[in-house]
Amino acid sequence: MMEKLLEDLKTLVSIPSFSGEEKSVADWMEQRLQEEGFVAKRHLNNVWATTTQFDKNKPTVLLNSHLDTVKVCNGWTYPPFNYTEVGNRLYGLGINDAGASLIALFHVFLRMESQNLAYNLVFLASAEEENSGKNGLEAVRDLLGTIDMAIVGEPTNGKVAIAEKGLLVIDACAKGVAGHAARNSGVNAITVALQDIQRIQEHQFKKTSALLGLVNTNVTAIKGGELHNVIPDECHFVIDVRLNECYSHREILEELQALCSSELKARSMRLSPSGLLENHPLWHAAEALKIPCFGSPTMSDQALMPWPSVKLGIGKSERSHTANEFVLIEEVEQGMRIYEQYLTQLHHEIMG
Repeated sequence: MMEKLLEDLKTLVSIPSFSGEEKSVADWMEQRLQEEGFVAKRHLNNVWATTTQFDKNKPTVLLNSHLDTVKVCNGWTYPPFNYTEVGNRLYGLGINDAGASLIALFHVFLRMESQNLAYNLVFLASAEEENSGKNGLEAVRDLLGTIDMAIVGEPTNGKVAIAEKGLLVIDACAKGVAGHAARNSGVNAITVALQDIQRIQEHQFKKTSALLGLVNTNVTAIKGGELHNVIPDECHFVIDVRLNECYSHREILEELQALCSSELKARSMRLSPSGLLENHPLWHAAEALKIPCFGSPTMSDQALMPWPSVKLGIGKSERSHTANEFVLIEEVEQGMRIYEQYLTQLHHEIMG
């Protein structure tokens, strides 16, 4: 099984699949499901299949990970679209985030879907996770049928994330008054922006979460001015906020706006923090197997899921979006075992 899994992982890495450009890799995923005897369903570049012996009287568990990757960053010394094996490391763009988890979930779906489980399985390879696009999971959420719970494949180092932070991206515009640089006239919008940025960086939201900790706020982009001799009348910057469950998007936006003279506008308020109730079978399964549970600072398609969910997968989050992204062979082997053990234990938890 590992040989076939690694063969599929090699093929996946070789297909460029930037967010919004997943057609080729979705074609391949659709073909693989058909080769394994499934009726592959597709909407846009999202591909899924349902257990062959679907029982409407059983709950349904979604196995989900994403097909897309970020763009290639600077610093790669291995070819990003080639699966390169060096010692016990497997290199390739998206292999850690989240190719290894996607292919492992695919193979555990093939291995377990025909077993007499206490639940149905749906496998979904989704698009546009990396850019939080609306043509990804959000576009197929209502096409999957009734989903009762989900396992999201992301690099968690084999641990179970039972909560994750939400995301609020804010576009800010600082206003000034244009003037001639030589006359030192006008009001420099860059200066206005810098004053606001300092207030934002020094501000600490008071409410903390036992699982997710504090709200994290960072200014991640800025643009102001065009000509060397003109005092700019506008400066734009972007604020990335990772919020815990103690705040709504609106509360975060209002608290930051009260600090700033710049005008703040939220791009979206749809990417919410998530958390699992302690009495849920997904949590009990992790406890029974003594798999460590934690609150994740990074965001995934969990933010778009209305169902209870956990995040569990192969590799380490800190390798994501870096040059020479890799996973270890033993991580892939261990990941398959954990997925199988976790799904088997989930069967026992649901059976009671």
